[in-house]
Amino acid sequence: MIVQVLMDCYSDLVRHLSRRVGGAADAGDIIQDTFLRIQKIPVDTEIQHPRAYVFRMADNVATDHLRARQSRSRYFVNGETPEIEADQVSAERVLDYRQRLAMLERAIAGLPARQRQVFLMHKFDGLSHLQIAAELGISRSAVEKLIMKALATCRDQLGDLLH
Repeated sequence: MIVQVLMDCYSDLVRHLSRRVGGAADAGDIIQDTFLRIQKIPVDTEIQHPRAYVFRMADNVATDHLRARQSRSRYFVNGETPEIEADQVSAERVLDYRQRLAMLERAIAGLPARQRQVFLMHKFDGLSHLQIAAELGISRSAVEKLIMKALATCRDQLGDLLH
């Protein structure tokens, strides 16, 4: 049902998101991500105002999109990732990335079980704080604190790797 609502208000959603994120292409990506999140909602979930729910979810996805764009702009010129040809990637660079990835995996594996679970649900499964709280039966505040502690622990363990 909620998927049908998304389809019914698609053009309104494109207009709304285009204004918010600055283009129809980005709006389309956001709608696609919203669609994927909507598919995760249990079928028996009762939603009082489906259209408002879809727009709110799309706005949340747009916020995530804008934050990611802002984050990229801190690390790359004009916010764009540099184009690198496959033959330009050196063996040293590949080795460096693999070592960094192994360090990150060790840092995540070393987190306390609950912190690791919440961190992975948020960063890798893409669940919101509210979704994690509902799934684990804890408060949103507890989820936020666990994620902050996990990030601080990883940052401390990775040290200069982040700079």
